[in-house]
Amino acid sequence: MGDVLKFTENGIFCPAGGFHIDPWRPVERAVITHGHADHARPGHQHYLCTDVAAPVIRHRLGVAPETLRFGEVRQIGAARVSLHPAGHLPGSAQVRVEVGGEVWVVSGDYKVEPDGLCESFEPIRCHAFISECTFGLPVFTWAPQAVVGRQINDWWAGNAAAGRVSILGAYSLGKAQRLMGLVDSGIGPILTHGAVEATNAVLRAQGLALPATVPVTPELDVKSHAGALVIAPPAALGSAWARRFGPAATGFASGWMALRGVRRRRSVDRGFVLSDHADWPGLLSAIRETGAESIYFTHGYTDIFARYLNESGWIAQVVPTEFGTAEEDAA
Repeated sequence: MGDVLKFTENGIFCPAGGFHIDPWRPVERAVITHGHADHARPGHQHYLCTDVAAPVIRHRLGVAPETLRFGEVRQIGAARVSLHPAGHLPGSAQVRVEVGGEVWVVSGDYKVEPDGLCESFEPIRCHAFISECTFGLPVFTWAPQAVVGRQINDWWAGNAAAGRVSILGAYSLGKAQRLMGLVDSGIGPILTHGAVEATNAVLRAQGLALPATVPVTPELDVKSHAGALVIAPPAALGSAWARRFGPAATGFASGWMALRGVRRRRSVDRGFVLSDHADWPGLLSAIRETGAESIYFTHGYTDIFARYLNESGWIAQVVPTEFGTAEEDAA
């Protein structure tokens, strides 16, 4: 099998097409899987992404990317390139690269459970599959999204009945909007941190339906929103910004909440296990459905997961990358 893609100091490179995929150092041509900061970085000369991901990337990086619709094929040099749903967040893509009949797929970040917010993960048959394994341990097995939604609603309703605000930490792109679709807005108003609301505005402008939210501004009278749910980036938990709400219950929605030690370090009242990444069964099912002969792991529990696959009959190896620095990716 030839090297359709190479792993270089700048990122994953396609020699036949002269482009990189989610490069971490400035390059001439970059194909971007999604808008999280460890995958979409500033400084490249040309960007290519899905038409759905483009508004967020434009907002975050101040660039005007070229776009492809899901499934649309573009010839770039000697490579045929197409983008396919990754299920991570709206517009997130896997990159399929075909050169001389050989197909490699870069997954970016992905999850296999449909979430009602973004396009559902699409398995792509290939010879080589480049995959994350952020949660590549058997302990990471997610409950159905609806179950977690009920847990959050029960927590919020209990806090509201006691006159407390509920502050829920979640990544501002993807996770925050997913939570808005899960919670019952009949319990009370949904307030949003500025970083979350800025992302909401971009997604609403491109037609994504989100529940009504109230931005938290310096002028907002928080006392008039007793029992509200406040969605904020994890960094805001425990900050002066959060203390303005007075006595409040704090929660954090992340796959890392499956680990008690992480819950303790986060110092939150309640952890909810909800991830925009595939769990252990999801990773295995995605890899199996590709039919790939070779598997490469970019970030997460790479050594452990690669060892498991090799012992199970796959050919798997770890490659060094600079992915995994987004808030949820970092343990």
